[in-house]
Amino acid sequence: MGLRIQTNMAAISAQKVLSKQQGRAEHAAQALASGTRIVKAGDDAAGLAISESIRGQVRGMQMARMNSFNAISAVQVSEGGLNEISNILIRLRELGIQAASDNIGDREREFLNLEAKNIIEESDRIAKTTVFGDKRLLDGSGGAQTFHVGAFGGEENTITYDLSTDARADELGIDGLEITTKSDARSMLEVVDKAMAKVGAMRANFGAIQNRLETTTSNLDNQIENLSAAKSRIADTDIARETSEMASAQVLQQAAVSVLAQANQFPSVALKLI
Repeated sequence: MGLRIQTNMAAISAQKVLSKQQGRAEHAAQALASGTRIVKAGDDAAGLAISESIRGQVRGMQMARMNSFNAISAVQVSEGGLNEISNILIRLRELGIQAASDNIGDREREFLNLEAKNIIEESDRIAKTTVFGDKRLLDGSGGAQTFHVGAFGGEENTITYDLSTDARADELGIDGLEITTKSDARSMLEVVDKAMAKVGAMRANFGAIQNRLETTTSNLDNQIENLSAAKSRIADTDIARETSEMASAQVLQQAAVSVLAQANQFPSVALKLI
């Protein structure tokens, strides 16, 4: 090849290599800084589409998991209220048995009756004021509650349960009970036993739905873990590879700079011929 001044082919080739190595170094730096190997869509179009789809699923499942936790909280609040009502019924039963015996007189029964009235009122108050957010849980007005516990639409991603639990005193049959006489006290025991059976059934229903929601939450945790691992394999930066890529690009970049400096000296040789 002849000696040319206007077109320095060696310098052009060195510049091309330098530009390529600079691009490699910049890409490696971006991958290391961002934590993702797919810096732009062109790096892996299919991988980007798949990883973004998985990312959407994971975010949806994380919110569904939160929905499930909130549903569990609502159930726990309801069951806590029923637990206190159950304690009141047990105390009523104690008072009834005590008032049914002749080892106390009518005056003492009045005192027992006063306590019984007060705790019945408290039971009714608990049923009417147990709420989660703006939803009343134990007065029978809750109705069907639906919780979205999946990453997609469709009924298969929801859990519905009936929140029509009514633990008010009149519904349990304890409203207006008195134990002023032995006969009243003995009659009350049968009523209280039926009320305890109703409350037990309500608590069993809440326990069943809580167990289901806890299973749902556990399943969501497993899916989030596995999908996150899949997304990581597709999109996350391989630090070892990218650091090696950066080191290689930097070495070749320095070599290209050195070669370019030498190539820029070639045209000056022609001056010796002029």
